[in-house]
Amino acid sequence: MKTAQSIKFLTTREVAKLLHVNDKMVYSLIKEKDLPATKITGKWLFPKRLVEEWLETNILNYQGAGAGRSTDDGVLLFAGSDDPLFQQTLSLFHAKNTSPLAFFANLGSMGGLRCLRRGLCHIGVCHLLQDEHNEYNFGFADQELDKAPVFVNFNKREQGLLVQKGNPKGIETIKDLARNDISMINRPVGTGTRLLLDYEVSKSDISSDRITGYKNEVSRHLDAALQVFSGRVDTAPAIRAVAGLLGLDFLPLRWERFDLLISRERFFEKGIQKFIALLHDESFRSLADSFAGYDISLCGKMLFPDNFKQEDE
Repeated sequence: MKTAQSIKFLTTREVAKLLHVNDKMVYSLIKEKDLPATKITGKWLFPKRLVEEWLETNILNYQGAGAGRSTDDGVLLFAGSDDPLFQQTLSLFHAKNTSPLAFFANLGSMGGLRCLRRGLCHIGVCHLLQDEHNEYNFGFADQELDKAPVFVNFNKREQGLLVQKGNPKGIETIKDLARNDISMINRPVGTGTRLLLDYEVSKSDISSDRITGYKNEVSRHLDAALQVFSGRVDTAPAIRAVAGLLGLDFLPLRWERFDLLISRERFFEKGIQKFIALLHDESFRSLADSFAGYDISLCGKMLFPDNFKQEDE
């Protein structure tokens, strides 16, 4: 993973020289034209790659692939995976801000990526387990998108199987899903939860054809939890957070990384920066603490694939 020290930053004087302007004009561009910059060290620093892309996106009479409505128009569009903490965070965002209005389309992780590719959303919400099964989202973004987005972590969360309180059917492993007395409800193809379940089934010696209810799907974690809570099914793949909400038991499978994938052309827009800033606010941290099964130690931080440095050199 690439550290902040290994990212190439420019000073104010270097940016002024690159743009052929004076230092004072650089400060104006930060304020008026959203020139990518950070003051986290107490002085202005500029990520070189983002400055170069900012230049490209400000060329007149050219409409790039990421052209669409800016969040400055008053709308912030999310698409992708379902998550209870994320939904509550949108409500918190609206309570603290009158603009922009945030809207979310629950289309699954792959749906979020495809919306990002088509310019239909500003932020894709994803948790896609990669082939090597120890990393998330980077490989899928590389396959689906023409240009790598900015990756910002939202949380880590615990995935597993929901079972009724007391686990009356004695479900212990994925293999138990093939038992004749076990029924389940599933999540749609294209969701990260379904991808994880299929991976776990592939590692076992059972086939999905032997699982009762495998082809029956609901779109949200909470919908899956309600099916188990009501006794309509015995189990469902979902996150620990919804087990805690309904008092269900939970059989853990793994912790996963749940990320926000943000169009580079839009990253420094005020609406997007408002949302990211909320992730560092104490009100959000208190909200996250009210749920079980979340780790927000990386929340709000930019992430990079392990090979990022090698690709840049």
